[in-house]
Amino acid sequence: MVAPLKRQQNNGQPGAATAGDPYVPTHGNGGYHVESYELDLDYRVNSNRLSSKATITAVADQALSRISFDLAGLRVSKVSVNGRRAQRYTHRSGKLHIWANILDGAEFTVDIQYGGNPKPEESPWGELGWEELTEGVIVASQPSGAATWFPCNDHPGDKAHYRITVTTDSPYHVVANGRLVSRRTKASRTSWVFDQAAPMATYLATVQIGRYDVVELAASPVTTRAVLPAAQIRDVKVDFGRQQDMMKLFCQLFGPYPFGGYTVVVTDDPLEIPLEAQGVSVFGSNHVDGRRGSERLVAHELAHQWFGNSLTPASWQHIWLNEGFACYAEWLWSEESGGLSAAQQATRAHTRLKSLEQDLLLSDPGPELMFDDRLYKRGAITLHVLRQHLGDDSFFELLRTWTKTYRHGSVTTNDFIELAVTFSPDEDVVRRLFADWLDARELPALPKRRR
Repeated sequence: MVAPLKRQQNNGQPGAATAGDPYVPTHGNGGYHVESYELDLDYRVNSNRLSSKATITAVADQALSRISFDLAGLRVSKVSVNGRRAQRYTHRSGKLHIWANILDGAEFTVDIQYGGNPKPEESPWGELGWEELTEGVIVASQPSGAATWFPCNDHPGDKAHYRITVTTDSPYHVVANGRLVSRRTKASRTSWVFDQAAPMATYLATVQIGRYDVVELAASPVTTRAVLPAAQIRDVKVDFGRQQDMMKLFCQLFGPYPFGGYTVVVTDDPLEIPLEAQGVSVFGSNHVDGRRGSERLVAHELAHQWFGNSLTPASWQHIWLNEGFACYAEWLWSEESGGLSAAQQATRAHTRLKSLEQDLLLSDPGPELMFDDRLYKRGAITLHVLRQHLGDDSFFELLRTWTKTYRHGSVTTNDFIELAVTFSPDEDVVRRLFADWLDARELPALPKRRR
């Protein structure tokens, strides 16, 4: 069982509303945990106008006199708590504060009507959140962009069920998280209803809107489809042609795929990097060339469905559990598909890392380095060194046990260490391995291969 997120006490006083993640200190809210979000979004593409209602069901972790949510760049018009209109609320600096008396342990429901012209929010990692494309919308929220399109407890450790309804102009295709429950067209507008039953962090919630066609890529072992501009269909069948083989490999090595299906969105605009959401990955037009030029990224984003989306970091300090694992999955696919072996990839990455500054602490990289490429590569090397120590059978059994034990939960580095030591006859060796690779800035030497 996953331990609940420990939050700062919220006594209803200003300044006590944050969950206290030091990497994103202005996001997240204490005193409660969310059970479900029901989002009803009405969006006009041409005018970039969003009119919405959010129904948030939560449980108080303590007695509350004030409830706080993250919401940036949009205007709140009405708030109700447990069916009664809120007499007092304020909305400024990205925080919606609602005064209400909630008993410790009580379930409560908040209805919020809001709208405006959504736009991405500036952050230390660039612009995040709801962003207009040439024709349509992309939502990229990691780590702190969710508040640009719905009121939320924007903390990676607070996972909830989602039901997302998007009503927009009928020529546009909509993708959101989870199963498409219904699609209804009335006059010139269509409503799309999605249900994400598996618990999901706010940063993994997404909406994608565009003039897209749908291509079925595979029916087994997981239903997989691509949503993309018609002009990209021929190239996508090449660039994602081996994704089904990746899926089979990852299910074998990591355990069963954790969600009901997998959707790849290719936008008509170029993107700097692909991005993951729960059950969805988004690629730019520049990632499709008909020559499998971005195949390692196809593997990387698919692996995030296990590492990051099903197993989500309890706080951003543990980001290597997302990116190191996804990077290592790239190497495993390379090994499987006739490219460089994981050992060769590790050696090459290690040589490059040795020439770079030694200021990265993998177990706590800080917000400035949490998406640094060195974190991805050093995390992957750490896993390869662990694999060398344990041997393939024990290493991959560890990964399958990891994904099964914490399926749809929140995880920490210590959780992984404590599980890993149970797979080794020498606990001290494994603990030293992690101390060297995770807790020291200086890059350790690669151990000599024993096989």
